[in-house]
Amino acid sequence: MKKLIAILAAIVTFAACRTTDLYYWGGNINGTTTYERLAYQSYDKQSPESLCNLIVAYEDMVTRPAGTRQVPPPGICAEYGYLLLQPGTAQTFAASATDAQKRVFGSSDFNEVFRQRGEEMMKKELELYPESEKFIAPLVKRFTE
Repeated sequence: MKKLIAILAAIVTFAACRTTDLYYWGGNINGTTTYERLAYQSYDKQSPESLCNLIVAYEDMVTRPAGTRQVPPPGICAEYGYLLLQPGTAQTFAASATDAQKRVFGSSDFNEVFRQRGEEMMKKELELYPESEKFIAPLVKRFTE
């Protein structure tokens, strides 16, 4: 009986130590998420290719959320929306994205697609994380006026 209790206690202990991912960050490679890697590359190198890769990674995270919560991670919708609404982002994407990256959006009018998607992402951030309103509402107002 003591062995059974010890085994059950060990199983419960190890089960409690299991990690769960609340959010999907684009998969892991060597302990680094796709989001971390691409965001760093985009801000470090600031090349058109790194920007295109980051945009596609954002789109993947918001359209196919995974993890325990099944919603995009906090701040990702806002960050993605802000990036899409920045002047020049649509032109850079149109000029530098691969054909496969362009097909993700299903349109060649990236100015319009990015404007709509950017506003949608800002609003989605407010919907999913209402506590972010103090930070996001002024941005939404700025970009929609």
